[in-house]
Amino acid sequence: MFHHPDSPLPPKPSEAALRDGDIVGLLQKGAHRLAFEQLLQRYEHKVFHLCVCMLGNAAMAEDAAQDSFLRVWGALAGYDAQRGALSTWIYAITRNRCLTELGRRHLDTQSMDLPDLQEAVANVASPAPLNDKASLDMLRQLVDNLAPAHQTCLKLYYFEEQSVAVVAEMLGMPQGTVKTNLHRARNALHQLLASHGLASADLWL
Repeated sequence: MFHHPDSPLPPKPSEAALRDGDIVGLLQKGAHRLAFEQLLQRYEHKVFHLCVCMLGNAAMAEDAAQDSFLRVWGALAGYDAQRGALSTWIYAITRNRCLTELGRRHLDTQSMDLPDLQEAVANVASPAPLNDKASLDMLRQLVDNLAPAHQTCLKLYYFEEQSVAVVAEMLGMPQGTVKTNLHRARNALHQLLASHGLASADLWL
């Protein structure tokens, strides 16, 4: 089949779309259960990690992840590959589920008030070794006090060791926005650590 020179070229499929071509193929054949089984195996851990980073609580994250996959299964028959990559669709459902949970909690779960934070910081020795569990726990508590968008990007990038491209897809934002959030998160964390006489964040991250 020849392409007319005046006709626009069809858009190239994204890497994410190519990655899940096998699952989309099963969906197009009507093999929804088999497609869901493969989808679950491929995205179970990533969805859970996204929920942990957004909710800050493993038990709540597990419930949110399970509910997200139930929603994925319920909507799977209506998935349209022309509207976006399968992974992008899954992450959008997951984010919405987590945002609903955060809305119920009024965005204050897992956040320390100022007196608690000052007391916790006062009990951490400086400088702190990288492999000190108490120090790493303290770092996570400090991270939880960053702006929500900044802390989620930072957790996925550093704690979950996801690439900028993957973080962008998981959070549904441009890669440039992820880089900006990471830059601002690092600056805020540097200032927070320095204000309490702790080691540079470069030693922690």
